[in-house]
Amino acid sequence: MRTSSFLLAIAIVLPMQAQKKGVAVVEDAAKHRVDVTIDGAAFTSYLWDTNQRKPVLYPLVEPDGTTVTRGYPFAMRKGERVDHPHHAGLWFNYGNANGFDFWNNSDAIKPEDRPKYGTIAQDRIVSTRSGKDSGELVVESTWTTANGSGDKILTQTTKYVFSKTMIGGVAARSVDLIVSLKALQPVVFHDDKEGLLGIRVAHFLESASEKGGIFMDANGNPTKVDAADTAGANGVYRTSEGKTGDAVWASRGAWCLLTGTEAGKPETIAILDHVGNPGYPTYWHARGYGLFAANPLGAHVFDPKATAMNFSIAKGETATFKYRVVLVSGMASDEEMNKAAKVFDGEYR
Repeated sequence: MRTSSFLLAIAIVLPMQAQKKGVAVVEDAAKHRVDVTIDGAAFTSYLWDTNQRKPVLYPLVEPDGTTVTRGYPFAMRKGERVDHPHHAGLWFNYGNANGFDFWNNSDAIKPEDRPKYGTIAQDRIVSTRSGKDSGELVVESTWTTANGSGDKILTQTTKYVFSKTMIGGVAARSVDLIVSLKALQPVVFHDDKEGLLGIRVAHFLESASEKGGIFMDANGNPTKVDAADTAGANGVYRTSEGKTGDAVWASRGAWCLLTGTEAGKPETIAILDHVGNPGYPTYWHARGYGLFAANPLGAHVFDPKATAMNFSIAKGETATFKYRVVLVSGMASDEEMNKAAKVFDGEYR
């Protein structure tokens, strides 16, 4: 399923013939990737058949050229943490669907443990489109239990929209994910903290106060996050509800942003939840060690007073989730983010 040539190609060597102006979405099926450039500069790549058991977008690059995602497990960077090998770029999956863990799966799982995990396998590229201000990629994939050898439980159709934009007069880029999950059999997303849209961020966006610790995965297995050199780490979370820093974890909000400074310049990542999504406004599974995730399907796990959500999709039915990830080469105010969220809500009804 995976290709040995992948790791040699992972350094994002984009095609020389890439479109110099506008948003170019270029498929390279032989290398299991679709590269996205904006005005000839790298933005991201859609990758499949890697050391992950899911498709991912990797890396994410700001308009000024700053990479805001962690290199590991595809590439090693000095000073980065090397925990959680399933945290790669930007991804969409869940920690407990019909009792199987799709979130924590990767090639790092021991063979004897693999029957407990699920795989999301790319089926096909449906379409690509390049354009002046935006480009699109539509893909289909399948969620399969028992690490890919069991039952097919969901088909996933994802439309990615890659755009160049502005936030408060500052250059920005965005990725929209419109994800439709169709149940091939009854599916229950059991109330769990491991989900749903995740990004693992670069070292400078980690919290300066993060010391590491023991974090439990969806199966209750402890994962140790080592204390790391926090030099250069200065990221701070902020939500639409005014929560900041460590207080963001397990809180809810229509949007959350993470801002840090690299080489003297502020950089921001924001995730916008759509008003029409299940579980809106989402809970934020946002950790100081670098995991930035929106999880609308956990409830009791974040708030002991809440009823377990246990979101279900009946056989033949479809659930759709919409998110916008915004990269800003600068700061973003609450007013600007509230405006951006309102625009996003209006664009997809």
